[in-house]
Amino acid sequence: MAGDLLHNWQKKSGERRKLYKQFLARADKNKTLRQLPDLHEEAFEKVDCLACARCCKSFSPRFKTPDVKRIAKVMGMRESVFIETYLRVDEEGDFVVKSSPCPFLGADNHCSVYEDRPSDCRRFPYTDEDVLIKRPVLTLKNTEFCPITYYVIEKLMAAQR
Repeated sequence: MAGDLLHNWQKKSGERRKLYKQFLARADKNKTLRQLPDLHEEAFEKVDCLACARCCKSFSPRFKTPDVKRIAKVMGMRESVFIETYLRVDEEGDFVVKSSPCPFLGADNHCSVYEDRPSDCRRFPYTDEDVLIKRPVLTLKNTEFCPITYYVIEKLMAAQR
């Protein structure tokens, strides 16, 4: 991970959590949304997800019905067998993986179902969507384990000072 901004990002994200919370509460939504596409792209140029894969190692996406159908089909499994083998129902009633790291994550941090991955995985870390502003609790959580989210929030804060 290149750049001074990303140096010690985890430590800094923890220290700046309160500032992020304040920023997300008062951020100019339209200005922020206009900045997101470029910052999202810039962050992905700076951070190698395959070198990190913390999202796949620590958390599970929701597997919605279309995700289950698609992945089970690609794997040549009946949906019920796929669910029984890989998923459980969480506290919110969503299907999530039974274990961490994700069973589809390889030793090289590549996803074995990447082309057919769940929509949550496809969209993560939501740094090019209004989710960043609309779900501040999720965004705050993501700044602590995703260097891309940290990078985007830091850049947004700097630009809106």
